[in-house]
Amino acid sequence: MPALRERLPAWLADGHHGTMDWMEERADQRAAPSALWAETRSIVMLGMSAGPQRDPLDLVRLTDRGAIATYAQRRDYHDVIKGKLKELGGFLSARSGEPVKVFVDTAPVMEKPLAQAAGIGWQGKHTVLISREHGNWLMLGAIFARAELEPDAPETDHCGSCRRCLDICPTDAFPAPYRLDARRCIAYLTIEHHGPIPAEYREQIGNRVFGCDDCLAVCPWNKFAGAAREARMAARDDLAAPPLAELARLDDAGFRARFAGTPIKRTGRDRFLRNVLIAIGNSGEAALADEAVARLGEPDPVVRGAAVWACGRLLPRERLHDLFAAHGRGETEAHVREEWRAAAGLPMEADGPRES
Repeated sequence: MPALRERLPAWLADGHHGTMDWMEERADQRAAPSALWAETRSIVMLGMSAGPQRDPLDLVRLTDRGAIATYAQRRDYHDVIKGKLKELGGFLSARSGEPVKVFVDTAPVMEKPLAQAAGIGWQGKHTVLISREHGNWLMLGAIFARAELEPDAPETDHCGSCRRCLDICPTDAFPAPYRLDARRCIAYLTIEHHGPIPAEYREQIGNRVFGCDDCLAVCPWNKFAGAAREARMAARDDLAAPPLAELARLDDAGFRARFAGTPIKRTGRDRFLRNVLIAIGNSGEAALADEAVARLGEPDPVVRGAAVWACGRLLPRERLHDLFAAHGRGETEAHVREEWRAAAGLPMEADGPRES
């Protein structure tokens, strides 16, 4: 993949991978599959539809509820697809007499360029694979084989002049067509990013508590896509638009029980709760302010900071002063002190904010 060997280093050099250091650590294997397994002679790419049952953009209008990315409203696709890859890989190995290896997203495999080379679809301007039959809702997996297999013709680009996916992005995460700056992407910020979410992106996150489907939802090729047909990939009703208040009250055990078997569980309760509190702050719902107040004493400073920000968005200044007296004075985490200062509109001194 000559083009990939040029584009990937440039993308990494620009820092567009954010804190995803694993993208850089094994970049040589991503750019050249034979570097991952020297015996690779052929690669079989497969896609499984995870199409939504309703328009994902409907969810972002429900301000008192959390919007979860379509792929995460169901069982973890890694588990489902890997089982099918092993089944097919076993068949190929038995027929050819040669070994195979299967990969689903967790190894340094550039699935989307490989899927385009295999004719499944093409990488759209939002960098996601688009299929003329399934839109951009495919989950991908790869079988590396030592056997020589007849290749399929690659797919060509059919985006044309369309730029809907670029224009709808709330945080302007595409510096150019076919190029994503993950540091501005809501999916990255709510899933991969571990620290406080930068203040300049919080309002645009809206009620998205795990991932973002905006650039996917507007693709015109989705008119040919249907909802996921694999029974194990059926969306869970309780994850379609869960109430923010309900999510905010989850302790660690409740979080693990609620999201067992889904991709959400991998983020951990604290990172997810950070996202929920950002959504609460964006809700405009005064009734949700108490949920943020209840999280001001959380052990994790990232969660506390998000709770302060949410309180600052929903509560009157007088109440914020009282809360600072109860929770903010003596705060040792610098970024949480900054959150208190911004929320209450008070300059910070060594012994706390100066009343004006």
